Amino acid sequence: MRRSRDLLWIPTFALLVAFAVPWPLWGSDRVVAGLPAWIWWHVGWLGLCALAFRAFVRSGAWERGMGIDAAERAGEADATVDGGDRR
Repeated sequence: MRRSRDLLWIPTFALLVAFAVPWPLWGSDRVVAGLPAWIWWHVGWLGLCALAFRAFVRSGAWERGMGIDAAERAGEADATVDGGDRR
C-alpha cells in the first residue's frame, strides 16, 4: 500500500514540472501589480512546489526512495555534536 502511494509522487512531480512553464500566459503582455503576469505564475508555482515537496518529505517517501531507514536517520541526529560535527 505504501509503495503504491509513493508511486503517486511520480505523476505529481511530472505535472509540477510540466506546468512550471506558464503555457496559458504565452503571448500575453498582461501586467499585475507592476510585474508581468508570468512572473506571478512562477511565484505561485514555486510556492505550490515547495508545499508539494514538504508533503513528499513528511510522507516518508523521500527516505524510502533513498533507501534510508527512519530509525537510522534518528540515530544520526543523536550522533551530531556542536556545529553538526560527527563523532
